[in-house]
Amino acid sequence: MTDVEPANENVRKNFHQTLEEIRQEMVQMAALVTEGIPRATETLLSGNLTEAQQIIDDDDPLDARAVELEETCYQVLALQQPMASDLRGIVTAIRMIAEIERSGDLVVNIAKGARRIFGTEIPARLRGLIGQMGDEATKLFKVSLDAYIDGDAALAAAIDDLDDRLDNIHRDYIQEIFRANHDGDLPVQVAVQLALIGRYYERIGDHAVNIGERVRYMVTGWLPEHTGAARDAARRAGEPPSGG
Repeated sequence: MTDVEPANENVRKNFHQTLEEIRQEMVQMAALVTEGIPRATETLLSGNLTEAQQIIDDDDPLDARAVELEETCYQVLALQQPMASDLRGIVTAIRMIAEIERSGDLVVNIAKGARRIFGTEIPARLRGLIGQMGDEATKLFKVSLDAYIDGDAALAAAIDDLDDRLDNIHRDYIQEIFRANHDGDLPVQVAVQLALIGRYYERIGDHAVNIGERVRYMVTGWLPEHTGAARDAARRAGEPPSGG
């Protein structure tokens, strides 16, 4: 064995160690969001201004970690030029960092919304729906994280269907806001803030779905855009479009 071969082995070992460090950091960032969703929900329902401010402050370290981790990913791409599955893993990490960071921002938005409606009594029906949305958003984000950790493409693909429940609860929530406002149980300004908060939960679910799609890409190389590309190619070739 030449001196070059051990050197190459060390480079490869260090490369995979870096990939594992990126993976662990991703998991920790996503876990912060998963823990933050129920915190924000409880803060909203309890009107705890101190906790709301803490949630807002906690977002700065998450943003800093996202910037550092994304820079690490770009350095790996530039210096290591990974191929095949390693390349997909790095690209997935870059896209997931954005999904996680934006989800963290939405958790902060819920906390800020709690501050804006402080002192307002949220009707019982809306409180129940808020709790349900919080539970579903937390579950979706946890499932997306589990799919990433396990490299489970089937679980990742199921997230889109799981998101339907959150969407349905959100629709009921918006209808209840309209009803409560119409009946005089909810001032217009509070109704608007609550509607925005519902949208934040829904968007967290959407980010979980996006993470699932990125996990599928990491594992299989598939992206949802591929279906549309295949249909376009079939149209250009004069073939009948397939389903999907």
